[in-house]
Amino acid sequence: MKYRSTRSGETVTAAEALLRGLAKDGGLYVPEALPAPFLNYEEMRDFSYQETAVYVLKRFFTEIPEETLADFARKAYGPSFETRDIVPVRTINESFSMAEMFHGRTCAFKDLALSLFPYLLSWAKKKAGETRRVLILTATSGDTGKAALEGFRDVEGMNICVFYPSHGVSPLQKDQMQKQEGGNVRVCGIEGNFDDAQSAVKEIFSTALSPEEGGDAVSFSSANSINIGRLFPQVAYYVWIWLSLVRSGSIGQKEAFNVVVPTGNFGNILAAWIAREIGTPIGQLVCASNENHVLSDFFATGTYDRRREFHLTKSPSMDILISSNFERFLYYMAGPEATAEAMRELKEEGVYTVSSEVMDRIGKEMMGGWADEAAMASAASSVYEKYDYLMDPHTAVAYAVYNDLRRRGRITRGTHTVIISTAHPYKFPDASAEAIGVPVAGNAYDKLRTLAEQTGISVPPQLARLEHAEVRFPGTIAREGMADFVRAYVREIGKECGKQ
Repeated sequence: MKYRSTRSGETVTAAEALLRGLAKDGGLYVPEALPAPFLNYEEMRDFSYQETAVYVLKRFFTEIPEETLADFARKAYGPSFETRDIVPVRTINESFSMAEMFHGRTCAFKDLALSLFPYLLSWAKKKAGETRRVLILTATSGDTGKAALEGFRDVEGMNICVFYPSHGVSPLQKDQMQKQEGGNVRVCGIEGNFDDAQSAVKEIFSTALSPEEGGDAVSFSSANSINIGRLFPQVAYYVWIWLSLVRSGSIGQKEAFNVVVPTGNFGNILAAWIAREIGTPIGQLVCASNENHVLSDFFATGTYDRRREFHLTKSPSMDILISSNFERFLYYMAGPEATAEAMRELKEEGVYTVSSEVMDRIGKEMMGGWADEAAMASAASSVYEKYDYLMDPHTAVAYAVYNDLRRRGRITRGTHTVIISTAHPYKFPDASAEAIGVPVAGNAYDKLRTLAEQTGISVPPQLARLEHAEVRFPGTIAREGMADFVRAYVREIGKECGKQ
């Protein structure tokens, strides 16, 4: 399978798309054509998560031998996950379930793709004959950074550099990044938001390095969901959710289910849409936003307008105004020419509007909704009180949107709905304490201990051991200093490689 840019006719191999991350014209890579529906429940009914991933991914990465993909999946989805199911689906009642995506190394859904992605990228590097070190440049709104750092920690031939908004992550998320182990990693906070970090990373991607700057020692790639190596492993877990629902009796084999996704950069819900395109019986797809509801407004009006106040919320991974993966969805709805023009308008004017014909198409595929901080907190509290189930703030936003749409009759009655639970609630101890109505004091780790006493939910060891770990990367820089930070790291890598 070849991959093309969302903005032009540029076409590359899977290995090239994995290595580059971003197309030369600034677009994102998509398959030349999505596979026709191919899911067969009778064939898949007894599959493990690893087997499900291989069954799906071999249709997107046709150059990788199936036995190689199987080896990657076994290594990626093994002991680093605390449950054999990898993504347990907890049926709460006859109306809805929670798909728990936080049982990996960093307690967030990003682990599911970023545990596999380093293997895909290492394969691509070998396939393409790339002899330079690959430097992964990543902007994070909270969870991607830590998952990417863990995935690429001490991987041969790779280095990784992560930027995060210094004032836009939770204390535990910040500790996860500042205390990261590994000899091939760099982490830096920026004075700005995620959009600032993501835009700067894209600019760095578009700037070629001279040999004096380390261009003969390093090539850039990305671990953000702009990379196909991040996107397509996410498709697999929606197929797994379907298998799990059928096995548990929550739905019938050919019965549809709805999916509600707390959404920031749009990769997670785009993966759900692709899963539906290949045959997963997903009914309604709901894009749930927090107070930075640029996506919800788009679904209501057809206008994407980032010229608005940016809100720092208790669901920081959704504090995004430029959702990069939405470009891929727009490509499928409007085509490359319209997508290229819309992206130009967004960059230069901060806004674009799609045609009524495109909006008609979009309306048949997806809907949006949003919840403010009060609605999020109320949802977390009510679900804990009613079902003894503790949600993190992002999942609580999704539930609040689902509950609002259900009450207004916009969720199809009688259709089971899955809420995508994207992070462990203990990554956000203040919001979790508020949800259960327990006042807590002290630092983040004191709060975790109090929460564990009150709820009976153990503190994940990967969070507990952060308390006494060494702070390795305390620095914060201006957004304008990111390029110089990267150049300095590239020079350091070049010296290690004997290129300078």
